[in-house]
Amino acid sequence: DSDEVDMSVNQAPEGEADNGRASAIIGLQAWREWLASPVGRYVLEWEQACYDHAVADLFGYVALQLSLPELDTLRNNRMPSRLYGLSRADASAGQGSVVSTSVLLEDNGELPFRDQSLDLVTLPHVIEFSSDPHQLLREVDRVLRPEGRVVLTGFNPISLWGIRSAIPSGLLRPLLPRQSQMIALPRLRDWFKLLSFEFERGRYGCYRPPCRSERWLERTRFMEAAGDRWWPICGAVYSISAVKRVRAMRLVGPAWAKPARAGARALPVASPQFGPRETTPIPRRRPDDRPD
Repeated sequence: DSDEVDMSVNQAPEGEADNGRASAIIGLQAWREWLASPVGRYVLEWEQACYDHAVADLFGYVALQLSLPELDTLRNNRMPSRLYGLSRADASAGQGSVVSTSVLLEDNGELPFRDQSLDLVTLPHVIEFSSDPHQLLREVDRVLRPEGRVVLTGFNPISLWGIRSAIPSGLLRPLLPRQSQMIALPRLRDWFKLLSFEFERGRYGCYRPPCRSERWLERTRFMEAAGDRWWPICGAVYSISAVKRVRAMRLVGPAWAKPARAGARALPVASPQFGPRETTPIPRRRPDDRPD
């Protein structure tokens, strides 16, 4: 089959093995070839539409995209500073507009940004290719300002594509890269909840069966509408958006005791023996006074 892509792992040259820590797997040639295949272009097209819609009305000053230069997730965003964190391999394969504003990163788990300095971070297939996704999310939480947004996409293990990837490679050739660690959306939701992120919106897509050829992808186009209606959580790819929430702190001072008043004075009070506008003072009785 001429449409099939070899998904074997590429070995890094001697001396460059350590450069692949964390998420440098994104730069593997096998992943690049998969993205250039018909099924890869199908996924990129769906994700590009999702990102264009998700970031259109997000405002702030600085936005950051991590990895995957084949996809410009910030092109529809209006923030004045749009940065792209890329590795050396990513920069060599990226688009011109992406590379021109890129920041060279050796490890996505150690972002070179100050605390609470970014308003938006996009993660296109970064978490599932990271060797330490928890550290990556902690870094995203550190650099995001309160009420900042994170938008990400990933492969859904509860799908036809996920079932196909679970089959041993000796029985059936894998469709997705073997390095991809699919993370189910409920599990990802728990991770974000531990970091005080609140889910804002989510969407599943790519309901066509795991086909490699463009001809079969076109023949099964009708499954997009059917899947969105009848089995919405079984899409091959998901897109989610979350907001960083920071609980406000209320300072409580010491409860100072109020001093007692030295003496009470007579206060005018209403009496039923007088008219509505007439009052009479009630004198304070002394201790030595005795009733008659």
